[in-house]
Amino acid sequence: MDLNTIWFILICVLFSGFFLLEGFDYGVGILLPFVSKNDDDRRIVINTIGPFWDGNEVWLLTAGGAIFAAFPHWYATMFSGFYLALALILVALILRGVAFEFRRKDNRPRWRSTWDWAIFIGSLLPALLFGVAFGNLLRGVPIDASKNYVGDFFGLLNPYALLTGIYGLALMTLHGAVYLSLRSEGEVSERARNIAKKLWLPVVVLLFVALGASYLFTDMYSKLGVDPGVVPILGGAALLSTIWFVRNKHDGWAFLMTALTIVTSVITIFTTLFPRVMISSLKPEWSLTIYNASSTPYTLTVMTIIAVIFVPIVLLYQGWTYYVFRKRVSKKSLAA
Repeated sequence: MDLNTIWFILICVLFSGFFLLEGFDYGVGILLPFVSKNDDDRRIVINTIGPFWDGNEVWLLTAGGAIFAAFPHWYATMFSGFYLALALILVALILRGVAFEFRRKDNRPRWRSTWDWAIFIGSLLPALLFGVAFGNLLRGVPIDASKNYVGDFFGLLNPYALLTGIYGLALMTLHGAVYLSLRSEGEVSERARNIAKKLWLPVVVLLFVALGASYLFTDMYSKLGVDPGVVPILGGAALLSTIWFVRNKHDGWAFLMTALTIVTSVITIFTTLFPRVMISSLKPEWSLTIYNASSTPYTLTVMTIIAVIFVPIVLLYQGWTYYVFRKRVSKKSLAA
């Protein structure tokens, strides 16, 4: 296994961790206006992700940095082609981060309501647009022989990409509902569980529709980079079993099932693409791969040494954070 492949795998791991962790963040933010009846409820909802949301975003920053350093041509083409979409995501994330801090600066209901809806918008847009972006990576985008993106923003809003975006949005919302039922108590937990019950079937339907659309609009079935084997089957089985755990109030197991669905979805996308990182819809030979888009072997070697040292430290720290704040959030804990 060469360093190009190792870094492709590492980037897959980083995106898997990002969507697993930030996925429930987005889901909780999207559900904030719908599971809360008063300000105490909203504080409970926000406190379930309060210690984690900014740390979870580190996974995205690290993934972007890894792409920039290991595959600079991939970074340049993707960020120039998806520039407006990524700018919208950035604005949404800034709005979301500001909203978490600003809502508590004033007790007026209108002030807090405004920032609560900002959290909603700042969670919904990234969840949707990340799904659209990955849908375009699978479908292919217009890339010329010089590795330049030659399309426009509206070309990215094609039916297949919008479908994958809606599926990603629905899956993250379900993931957030299950997480919220696990991390809260009382009425908030029960409302989140009821929402999860209602969301499950639409997510399952969207998954099968997306799989059918992938057969029609992508080459993921005819040109597999690496056969994912049982990985997508495991993800589908996990999603199908989620409803049983939700109905029987096994919240931890339900969260594990939605987490498996997200991780296996990301792994399936990356194994399907390999060794490509961006598919050219103009000519297959103009596609970017882990070889024609990569840095020099020396750069990859130095980066590998750094990653071996620092990635375990980051994982241990984040794991410790989740352990410290593992207790459920309730009205009693708000008064503590």
